[in-house]
Amino acid sequence: MKNVLSITVAILSLMTSLAAMADDTTGTKVDLDKRGDRIEHRLDNKGDRIENRLDNRGDKIEQNLDTKADKARDNGHEKRANHLERKGDRVDQRLDNRGDRIDNHYDRKGERINNRLDKRNKR
Repeated sequence: MKNVLSITVAILSLMTSLAAMADDTTGTKVDLDKRGDRIEHRLDNKGDRIENRLDNRGDKIEQNLDTKADKARDNGHEKRANHLERKGDRVDQRLDNRGDRIDNHYDRKGERINNRLDKRNKR
């Protein structure tokens, strides 16, 4: 058991020293440009995923409320049906707007980071 522990400690120390040596070679100017592009791409994808998720949620809620409105209309409750349809439209529109706003926020953030790293790269 003692040998296993000492071997494990030796391997961990070797791995950390190799990682430290590898970090000394990174950080060149070319890496900053690639890093900025990678960060911008990642943030763009994150914004798109959030926007799609909110759009899908809004569509699902609107579809559910439209189904309830159809059922209310079949039972002769026209005002209730109109109310449910308007409510579904409002919820869907609100979630669509929120998704667009979040996507734009992440797009701007990614562009800002990429531009900052490009400027540091040109120094």
